[in-house]
Amino acid sequence: MTAEGRPVRRAVFPVAGFGTRFLPATKAMPKELLPVVDKPLIQYAAEEAVEAGIDTLVFVTGRNKRAIEDHFDANPELEGLLTRKGKSAQAAMVRDILPRGVECIFVRQAEQLGLGHAVLCAERAVGREPFAVLLADDFLTHDGPGTTRQLVSAFEASGRAQLSAMEIPREDAGKYGMIIPGEAPNSVAGLTEKPDPAIDIHARRGAVEAVTLSGRRFDCGSQEGFVAATIHEYARRGGTIDLGEAGRR
Repeated sequence: MTAEGRPVRRAVFPVAGFGTRFLPATKAMPKELLPVVDKPLIQYAAEEAVEAGIDTLVFVTGRNKRAIEDHFDANPELEGLLTRKGKSAQAAMVRDILPRGVECIFVRQAEQLGLGHAVLCAERAVGREPFAVLLADDFLTHDGPGTTRQLVSAFEASGRAQLSAMEIPREDAGKYGMIIPGEAPNSVAGLTEKPDPAIDIHARRGAVEAVTLSGRRFDCGSQEGFVAATIHEYARRGGTIDLGEAGRR
């Protein structure tokens, strides 16, 4: 529970980007619906939020993103067709994209003005309630509690904003926002981020903490990261790939 006694029940998903690195696949299909094995990226992120106890999912969308809304909406025609064909497991999969009681809200970002603006577009849907922000491009794996659950637990324990942090090679330092560790465990004294220093202001006031990522992160905003995530997830499910055999076909 937070300092104000309010649990985290809302999550914001900024999904208005064009996905230009995956053209032409993303010309008409949102990049967030690209499948890792058999499930779209955005569904993994939504399931992580639900696993953390969140029951209101706020999607900040843009043009050509209606398919995301359709994915999370009911589809009785498809469900009925699968049921009539005796494919009850697939019918249940379509019906149970999200658990009952989870609400989806869709907000339009008319113009792409950065991540901060996308989150601000969700202000009316979030109000003054505490909330999480999840980026579908980040495909995260874990053995124990999910990353969002860890962040929510840390926030509800301290009442301070939480960041998920991970160690990176020194040569990649220019690609990421960097935290400046504070003296206390998990505390953040400041950030070096581009281009907006808003979080840094709160960090320097002692209002931000970091939770070290316990699993693995794949950057599915890049083709390399997306392919690596797909191979990892397929292997995690017990699948094997014979690249030699695949190349001969």
